[in-house]
Amino acid sequence: MNLKLQFFIICIQLSSLLLGVGQHSSLWGKEGELWTPKSQLPDFSFAGYHSGEKAIPRVPITTNVTDYGAIPNSGKDGTQAFIKAIEQTESGVIFIPAGHYILSDILWIKKSNIALRGAGPEKTILEFRPDLEDVRPNMGKTTSGKATSNYSWSGGFIWIKGSYREKFISKITQEAERGSYSISVANPAKLKVGQYITIELREDKNKSLIKYLYSGDSGDITNLKKTVKTKFTTKITAVNTQEILIERPLPFDIKLTWNPFIKTFNPSVSESGVEDLSITFPNTAYQGHFSERGKNGIALNSVANCWVRNVHFQNCDSGLYMHGQFCTAMDLVFKSDRLKLKNNHMGYTGHHGLSAGLDCLFENFDFQTHFIHDLGLSHANRGNVFKNGRGLNLSLDHHRQAPYENLFSNLDAGIGSDLWRCGGGKGLGKHCGARGTFWNIRTEKKIKFPKDDFGPPSLNFIGLNFKKDLAPSMFKHEDIQPQKLIPADIHSAQLQKRLRKKSSSASNKNH
Repeated sequence: MNLKLQFFIICIQLSSLLLGVGQHSSLWGKEGELWTPKSQLPDFSFAGYHSGEKAIPRVPITTNVTDYGAIPNSGKDGTQAFIKAIEQTESGVIFIPAGHYILSDILWIKKSNIALRGAGPEKTILEFRPDLEDVRPNMGKTTSGKATSNYSWSGGFIWIKGSYREKFISKITQEAERGSYSISVANPAKLKVGQYITIELREDKNKSLIKYLYSGDSGDITNLKKTVKTKFTTKITAVNTQEILIERPLPFDIKLTWNPFIKTFNPSVSESGVEDLSITFPNTAYQGHFSERGKNGIALNSVANCWVRNVHFQNCDSGLYMHGQFCTAMDLVFKSDRLKLKNNHMGYTGHHGLSAGLDCLFENFDFQTHFIHDLGLSHANRGNVFKNGRGLNLSLDHHRQAPYENLFSNLDAGIGSDLWRCGGGKGLGKHCGARGTFWNIRTEKKIKFPKDDFGPPSLNFIGLNFKKDLAPSMFKHEDIQPQKLIPADIHSAQLQKRLRKKSSSASNKNH
């Protein structure tokens, strides 16, 4: 972990003790005694690499990019050496020794058990000279029809890409409530204990699914298509005659009108990562929203149990698109020299900082610059956790299209004026979906509640620095000073409680 950030987290924990007796939320209690699987507070404990049950490994070094012709500090383009090292390494760490490397194309990682590792972010620096649009043209348009590069919202120069290899297994035959662990299926014989599956729901002609994902208060959804869907991946713990039991509580109701079914979860890429290095781009002025041509750091697409660890990003349009499942990004620092340029756009230095998928964990991040969207969610993103981070003036962007049941916890958001500033096109629903949770967020300035268009009444605001003279909000709100809220990190508390219960159950079975 970045030492300054680690010191900051320790100071926050100590301050809660110095300020006197802490306060507990009615959604959790002291040790989770007030929580149930059907609680308005979702279960966030499964976010991240192997659902928090395994530490990210320190994989042995098997390859060195200098063996394939990369020469640090030479000023020569080393792209082909990096590509060859990735292609010819079957598993393990590809080491990038200390030095400055010039690169000019995407480094694809399309297989499991491969990690790029530097000698540390202050020592190993990868400089990508062109834009993604230069090397792999991919023009598109915004929801309003403006021509722009698709790299404005996707892609990276280090790109870990796979497939979930999803195949239909069985229809779900009976409805079930959120919080349930039991699923009725048509073909239980095709399922087995320990198997990971994905439960998927699809929209009906009345758009009732998207309305449900907003707790019945979706706002304007005239531009949302009928292709809306949501999914949830979990492990089977028991198989009975016409029923399976699953490891996690359902995050949604199952209605037969949403054509619920089970499919395989068999990711082609897992256990791959990027760590201990810096990614930088030439210092050119940021021209503004949808001008981006792809100075993007890292992208993960359709992968599981992968990671980005101890990485610094410099002068990016966008930092990290982590559109996978059960992935972790930790110890990240975002910097930019673009602020020093006179024609920089409105004081922002890029578009997206961190962007999430499903059940991903982002922790210990430090925004020393300001993106239009520092932390981002959209398209029914669910189960993600952003915690133990800080920024100059963090924006918690909910980009409409029902991102629901995501957590922001133990954050120092800086000034606080951009906290609720969000993007997203018109007619795509409210910004935040059901039970979005904001827990222990500190700001320099007292803040207002977000406007009603931000989300439905089922949102949770626990331990924020709200102005006292405001009329009561329609959202779930507990007036607890952030420094006094215990636990400060609700994700960690939920995870520890679950792991203790799992350990106790295993111990009882052995006896």
